[in-house]
Amino acid sequence: MASTSSSPKHLLGIDLGGTKILAGVFNSRLDLIGKAKKSTKARRGVEAVVERIARCALEAIDECDLQPEDVAGVGIGAPGATDPETGRVIFAPNLQWRDVPLKAMLEKQLSLPVFIENDCNIQALGVHQAELDGKPRHMVGIFLGTGIGAGLILDGRLFSGFNRTAGEIGHMVLDIDGPKCGCGNRGCFEALASRTAIFNRLKEAVAKGRKTALVDMLGPGLKDMRSNDLRKAIEKKKDKLAKKIVEDAARYTGIAVASVINLLNPEVVVLGGGLMEALGEHILPIAEKTARKYAMDGVDKGIRIVASKLGDHAGITGGAVLARMRLQQG
Repeated sequence: MASTSSSPKHLLGIDLGGTKILAGVFNSRLDLIGKAKKSTKARRGVEAVVERIARCALEAIDECDLQPEDVAGVGIGAPGATDPETGRVIFAPNLQWRDVPLKAMLEKQLSLPVFIENDCNIQALGVHQAELDGKPRHMVGIFLGTGIGAGLILDGRLFSGFNRTAGEIGHMVLDIDGPKCGCGNRGCFEALASRTAIFNRLKEAVAKGRKTALVDMLGPGLKDMRSNDLRKAIEKKKDKLAKKIVEDAARYTGIAVASVINLLNPEVVVLGGGLMEALGEHILPIAEKTARKYAMDGVDKGIRIVASKLGDHAGITGGAVLARMRLQQG
C-alpha cells in the first residue's frame, strides 16, 4: 500500500459524532483500506474539535502508507443541520455548534477539498451506493443509535427538503403521552426506541426493583452500559426484562417504518446504526412484522425491509461516496 506518484487517487470519509470521530481511507472501488478513531471531546470547543478531526484524518492516511496528496477529496458527515453548499454546520446540538464553517476550517487544516452533509444523509449514501450498488430509485435508511435519524434517497438522489433538514424521523411523534424527548416534545420515535431510550427504561425499571442480569454485569447503576451488554444479557443470561424492553423498541421501530412506507412508498427500507449492529437479529423480525401489520393493505407489496451490513462503517463509506460524487460534479 505504499504511496507512488502513479497511485490512483483515494477518498477519505469522516464520521463526526458527539463522542467519537472515525476516519476511513477508500480506494476507487470504495474498499476500506485503513481507518483511525479519536474521541471528539466537544467540550473543548470548535477549533479543538476541528483540529482533532484533521489529526484523525491524517492518521488514517498514514495508516495506509499514503500521503495527503494521494487523497482526491474528503466527505464528512456532521450531526445536525448542515448546509452542503456553503459547507457550514448550521446547528449540531450534540456538539453545541452553531453556524460553524466546517468545510473552510478543515480545508485549511488538510489542504484538500472537503464536502459536508448531515450524518444520516451520508450514512444513507453509503448504504445505497456501497451496499445496494446504487440500484434502488427510492430508499429510506433509518439509523438507530444514541438517537434516531434517517436519510432519504428519492428518484436516485439524496433528498434534503426545503430547509435541508429532511429525515428527522426520530422526532416523528408516535405516542403523545410518551416519555419526554431531548427535543422538548413527548413520545418521539427517538424517545421510545433509541439506545438512550432503552437504557433509560432499564434504569427506571431497576430503580423500581425489577430484576435484570445487567445489574450483576454492570452494578446497580448500570454504569457504562453498551448495546453489546444488552445482547449478552438477552442471549447468554436469558434476561426477560432486557428482552421485553428491546422488543418494545422494535415494535415502535416497525410502526415508524410503516409510516414511512405509507408516506413515501420506497423500494427498500434499510435499518442501520449501532443498535442494529449489536441487536439486529432481535429487532429486525419484530420491526418488519409490525411494519407489515401497520402499513396500508397492499402498499408494502414488494418493499424490502432489511438490516444494513455496513454497521459503524456506513458513515465513513458515505463520506467517500459524497466526496466522489461532488468531485465528479466539479
